[in-house]
Amino acid sequence: MPKLERPGPLRDRVYEALLELITTRALQPGQHLVESELAGHLGVSRQPVREALQRLNTEGWVDLRPAQGAFVHEPTEEEADQLLTVRTLLEAEAARLAAAHADSAGITALEQLCAEGEKAVAADDVDAAVALNARFHAKIMELAGNAVLAELAAQVDRRVRWYYTPVARQRGHQSWIEHRGMIVAINDRDEDRATQLMREHTEHTRASYHARQRS
Repeated sequence: MPKLERPGPLRDRVYEALLELITTRALQPGQHLVESELAGHLGVSRQPVREALQRLNTEGWVDLRPAQGAFVHEPTEEEADQLLTVRTLLEAEAARLAAAHADSAGITALEQLCAEGEKAVAADDVDAAVALNARFHAKIMELAGNAVLAELAAQVDRRVRWYYTPVARQRGHQSWIEHRGMIVAINDRDEDRATQLMREHTEHTRASYHARQRS
């Protein structure tokens, strides 16, 4: 765990550092978060850690239990289902708009991200694959050209990464095959096909998450 540099509001930077550790699952769901240990790892006092944990609790990332302390939240099946359902709606509309608006530079950018993602999967680099998956979807959102849609997607993006990380290896190469199909549909300006493929793609991730939870 890296030490934090001093500049900037410390509690905000501690919050960001802890949120990143949670979303990448370096801190696992259900894990006990000990203030003194986190403070030591991050090279700060306990006060900004306490403030960050309170904020993370408010946002649903951390559970504060009386007389027990702080724990990384364990998402329920229903929470995951609701979030991934909303993600499908946002991403499907983004794919439709991207098919309507994308230019050749945008297509090239998607193809490059896809190639990098395929390399990450081949190297079994899950963290890189998860990050590239997020960048691929963010690029489609950018190409859609709807600022409000992008803002809504950004709000759920971190939680999506949190749910996607455990199934990234399982989805693996198939996920990027589906990405390739989306690029073709967007390049062909086929709005209906792009929408359908994105809906199926996000539904596969949701099914994989639930299957893993039950196994």
